[in-house]
Amino acid sequence: HRLEVRVTPERPQYGVRETVRTRVSVTQGGRPMAGAEIAFAAVDEGLLALQPNRSWDLLAAMMQPRPWGVETATAQGEIIGRRHYGRKTLPPGGGGGRNPTRELFDTLLLWRGTVALDARGEAVIDVPLNDSLTSFRLVAIADAGVDRFGSGSATVRVTQDLQLFSGLPPLVREGDRFDAGFTLRNTTALPVEVKVTLAGKARMGGQDVALALPAAAQTVKLAAGAASELQWKVAVPAGAERIEWDAAAESTGPSPAPSPARRDRLRVTQAVLPAVPVRVWQASLQRLDGALSLPVAPPAGALPGGGVQASMLPTLGGALPGLRRFFETYPYSCLEQKASKAIALHDAALWATLSGEVATYLDRDGLASFFPPRVEDPARGSDRLTAHLISAAHEAGLAWPDAAREAMLQGLAAFVEGRVMRSFAAPRTDLDVRKLAALEALSRHGRAQPRMLGSITLAPAAWPTSALLDWWAVLRRVEGIPDRAARLDEVQRVLRSRLILGGGSLRFSTEDSDDWWWLMDGPDGNAARLLLAASEAPGWKDDAPLLATGLLGRQQRGAWATTTANLWGVLALEKFAQRFERVAVGGRSSLQLGQTQRTIDWAQAPAGMSSMLPWPVNPSPLTASHSGPGQPWLAVQTLAAVPLQAPLAAGYRITRTLAAVQRQRPEVWTRGDVLRVRIEVEAATDMTWVVVSDPLPAGAALLGG
Repeated sequence: HRLEVRVTPERPQYGVRETVRTRVSVTQGGRPMAGAEIAFAAVDEGLLALQPNRSWDLLAAMMQPRPWGVETATAQGEIIGRRHYGRKTLPPGGGGGRNPTRELFDTLLLWRGTVALDARGEAVIDVPLNDSLTSFRLVAIADAGVDRFGSGSATVRVTQDLQLFSGLPPLVREGDRFDAGFTLRNTTALPVEVKVTLAGKARMGGQDVALALPAAAQTVKLAAGAASELQWKVAVPAGAERIEWDAAAESTGPSPAPSPARRDRLRVTQAVLPAVPVRVWQASLQRLDGALSLPVAPPAGALPGGGVQASMLPTLGGALPGLRRFFETYPYSCLEQKASKAIALHDAALWATLSGEVATYLDRDGLASFFPPRVEDPARGSDRLTAHLISAAHEAGLAWPDAAREAMLQGLAAFVEGRVMRSFAAPRTDLDVRKLAALEALSRHGRAQPRMLGSITLAPAAWPTSALLDWWAVLRRVEGIPDRAARLDEVQRVLRSRLILGGGSLRFSTEDSDDWWWLMDGPDGNAARLLLAASEAPGWKDDAPLLATGLLGRQQRGAWATTTANLWGVLALEKFAQRFERVAVGGRSSLQLGQTQRTIDWAQAPAGMSSMLPWPVNPSPLTASHSGPGQPWLAVQTLAAVPLQAPLAAGYRITRTLAAVQRQRPEVWTRGDVLRVRIEVEAATDMTWVVVSDPLPAGAALLGG
């Protein structure tokens, strides 16, 4: 079954931006494999030093031995993480020919999924090199038919006589002070004197501003094969968005004479984050009927910038700024999080990308995993995640690819019927609740059958509210359930008994026990799903507006607490608008804060408007007015960057302490010191999942712990 694969570059060493002409030949027992196919990749070996790519060994994966033995496990894959390395389709451009500025450092040079071999079992592939001074692995993976596999590789080095390497931290913050370090290396057999210059420009407000450095140029003498480190002290200016650095090194003096081979230029871009980010400090949403005045003012101690984000929306189903901001700035990327973001933002491009990838997240039983399952653990899919993906996509009017949807539906059916088992750590028994969620998803596609209820103990009064909502949906959609009418009355009666509407907010009497966070369910999501169900149920028509107002009253700073709650909230408000906001908004509306005024003609802008109003010089209220049919919604957010002068606790109390593990000077931190960060988190009550985000100092590295 083994194919012999040979990868042969023209020569072992190249310069930057040259092309490696590579010949690949595939044979078996000395006979060329005409018409076979290969996949080809060229990857930086520095990336492979972090963790080798075992997927290249196709023969071992397809023809696995089955010995007696012992299996061990490691968390190394979790430590390294599932990241995307390299930027694709970046145009090289610029550089002026023989002595370009090195700025292209992608770790992936080339990927070709299918390369056909000629009659001699060979293929010639051109690999364009970038600016990295490193070694690249050229890998070919071959297969012929269904039972012959092989792989081969070769290594090429990219080098030059004089080399500059950046030691800049990739991310800094406003106000950071750090040493901009570069390493200069002489790879020749002769000593050399080199002049090194550094220039930086910060992008601020759409313009490039040159950075002031203590000394633009430094001169260093390097022995043969030696390296030296150079540093410039830098302060990151306030308001910078990114910094672009240009470093140049050129040999001087009579020996050796300057030449293109003995100079180097390097361009590196640093990302800059605000030290004090702009946050939402207050949020308000209300119907505009006539005139309205709201007192607004910047928080005490706010930095310059920010303002009042005011939006006029014709319906609640429009892009509420708090929810849109929540998803637009959402940084996490498991399958559930990416799906929620694509659906809530109506992002067709992201949904198309996710639809193309979803099959890689399904395990052997058709159940979806939060991250692609590993080969060694093929049954890690979650029935609850799968049900959520099916239900959310159906509610939004979207469709997963047919094959993936069919696999997920079959997996859910097998789970409900007990043919597929999944067991996860949970604070309480949850099998019935999980099966109800799976049945609710199956009922949306006509796959739920009354006989599937045989393994569930029907006790609605003891269920959490999320399970009641699933049960209500199953009863509405599935014909033939015994005592269906009586059970429908019962579930609605239990739901009404748990509702607490008051003070502009919607609460449940069972909220303390409704937070089933490990199943992605909680009170906020339950409120949104209740509004969805009420918008379709005739007996809840009069309650729907109160539920919508109460749902919005649960928001904190313009959004709800969890990703799934925000997704269901978007879907619920859109359905509410389709059914209850029948009078189209027309006429004109206006906003004014200080000397800034905005006006909207609804005939010209039927989707509404959103405007950032700067803080006025003198305190003044925000005034709004509307004349014409309908009642637009006015959404107001106050945005400001406020440095914290004292610890601020909201549900959690966090204590952060530093301890020196290894320190060169006791009075100051210096490069190379090792410190231990201890974070203690105290919750006042049982709380949901939380992300602890503690930024590292610029240039620091996480050692573990």
